[in-house]
Amino acid sequence: MNPMVDMAFLLVSFFMLTTTFKTEEPVAITLPASQSEVKLPESDIMVITLAEDGRIFFGIDSKHQRVRLLQLMSQEYDVPFTEAQVQAFSLVSTFGVSIQALPDYLDLPPSERKSVIQPGIPLSDSLQNELYDWIVLARMVNPNLRVAINGDATTKYPKVKRVLNTLQLARVNRFNLITNLEQES
Repeated sequence: MNPMVDMAFLLVSFFMLTTTFKTEEPVAITLPASQSEVKLPESDIMVITLAEDGRIFFGIDSKHQRVRLLQLMSQEYDVPFTEAQVQAFSLVSTFGVSIQALPDYLDLPPSERKSVIQPGIPLSDSLQNELYDWIVLARMVNPNLRVAINGDATTKYPKVKRVLNTLQLARVNRFNLITNLEQES
């Protein structure tokens, strides 16, 4: 009986140490259904999330790449960040605020950040397309990033089209759509 208990604790320890927990999303998304069974890679992922109301959220999976990306965006938009804000940003998996509002957002304690309603990353048709800059600079930080779009099933098409146009502008012609596997009838 002792060896079986030891083995059980070893297995529990192994699974606890190797498990990656699902990151908390800033907005609830109802995924559309599809029949595709293609899995997303475990690393080198850039996720653009579209909420039902059209708000846009952005995230990449690597803590160190997030820090480098924030430094580049800070230079691009001339928005300074403190070391504490940079450290806080490295722990934020997905966000949806403009670069100008990001320092105030990062100054909030993590528990309060969860309750903040984020307005989304600005996506304008003018010269200041922040989503475009996040995409381009993220690909400069890691050229191997794969783009995934996590869109709500009820998001209006014009909002999705604007994101797709921004991806085309950034020369991203291949991307994944995150969906639920459709159940067979």
